[in-house]
Amino acid sequence: MDALTIHEAAELTGWSPRMLRYVERAGLVTPERSGSGYRLYGPAELQRLRTLRELVTDRGIALSDVGFALKLRRDEALRGAVEEWLEAEPSRPENVPADDWLRWEQEKHSRLLMETT
Repeated sequence: MDALTIHEAAELTGWSPRMLRYVERAGLVTPERSGSGYRLYGPAELQRLRTLRELVTDRGIALSDVGFALKLRRDEALRGAVEEWLEAEPSRPENVPADDWLRWEQEKHSRLLMETT
């Protein structure tokens, strides 16, 4: 099979080798590997890279957006969680008086931030 190395593919496509590695980690394009582990880009991978560039350029989106769309497509639990969040309407907890809702949310955020640091 005729194939290009990552540096040859980068030069041809206008993507940097670093970006090609990112595209691979995101699962958007998966090049074959040589026996010694080098990435090999054939015509199918080059086409995917070209059409990926067209997609992000034409739609004004980032590669990470496409990567997340792929993740949503493959992960049913994640897709469900995102759909649930998108459909959810904010509502005040029953045990929190209306006048205290803002303070309650602020305190909750503060506690969450403290837990992550």
